[in-house]
Amino acid sequence: MSEQNKAAARVAFEVWSTGEVDRLDKFISNEVIHHDPYDPNGAKGLAGMKKSILKNRSVHPDLVMAVDDQIAEANKVATRWTATMTHEGKKVRLKGITIDRFEGDKIVEAWRNIDMLGFLQQTGAVPK
Repeated sequence: MSEQNKAAARVAFEVWSTGEVDRLDKFISNEVIHHDPYDPNGAKGLAGMKKSILKNRSVHPDLVMAVDDQIAEANKVATRWTATMTHEGKKVRLKGITIDRFEGDKIVEAWRNIDMLGFLQQTGAVPK
């Protein structure tokens, strides 16, 4: 089950890179909850997740998310990832960790922690 859950979790990252949000229907519960202080749609289920992905891709159309590492145990998958994108003409990276909780074969809850300080320093919004 762990390898199957890891593969399902990777689909979400692929969708962030492609914008093909309908692929999520097979792997994400309609009632999924994302614990992410930077996502205003985190508590709005799968529809909210799709909205966040499409909004981010409209701002950063070259957004690519790469899975750097994954660990799975029982019904949880931890994924360390790196996102690259162009922000106001400058290539930037955003690093983070997401922990997904599964019920059956679908993600029902996720916790996301990102390096917002590092991102803001790269964009020039905060001094290094």
